[in-house]
Amino acid sequence: MLQRLIRQFRSDSRADRLYGQIVAQARQPVFYARYGVADTAEGRFDMIVLHVVLVMRRLRETSADGRALAQALFDTFFADMDRNLREMGTSDLSVPKKVRAMVEAFYGRAAVYDTAIEAASLEGMCAALDRNLFAGKATPDGVTPDSVTEAMARYVLACGDRLARLSYDDIRAGRLDWPVIEEAATPDSATGTWGEQS
Repeated sequence: MLQRLIRQFRSDSRADRLYGQIVAQARQPVFYARYGVADTAEGRFDMIVLHVVLVMRRLRETSADGRALAQALFDTFFADMDRNLREMGTSDLSVPKKVRAMVEAFYGRAAVYDTAIEAASLEGMCAALDRNLFAGKATPDGVTPDSVTEAMARYVLACGDRLARLSYDDIRAGRLDWPVIEEAATPDSATGTWGEQS
């Protein structure tokens, strides 16, 4: 069923624009060099999932058209995953199974991220990121896994706050307002600690 949906996907220019901005944000080098996200296919997938969840959550709060755009964004994301798998040489028979696993991973992460954002819970977001984004992954030299996770959790909650203040007109026009990553938290090169920037 999922594979049939992806095969029937029709391009939505608004969703394409949003997805392009999400991918650009998710690929910011600071996430991999300083926040400790694994610079692998899995790590990049997880970062895109995180940002897609944030935008879809905001879209669902707006209107029926916003909910339709959220679905189009979801479709765009998984059409891209399907395409990427094929370009990487995954066999036609294996692609549907891999995409289904990605969809299941997406829904699992979306549920725990949504819960933490709804509660504005730093502790809950840290727990969600520990289980998903940072599970078994390396962190930068000189910082602890807990400090990295908390830094990312503050960034995610800041994204939720920024997106909540955007109008639907801004979002559907692709005018996303991400927080400056270094404002969430950055490592002090001298001490190896993490803290808020002034």
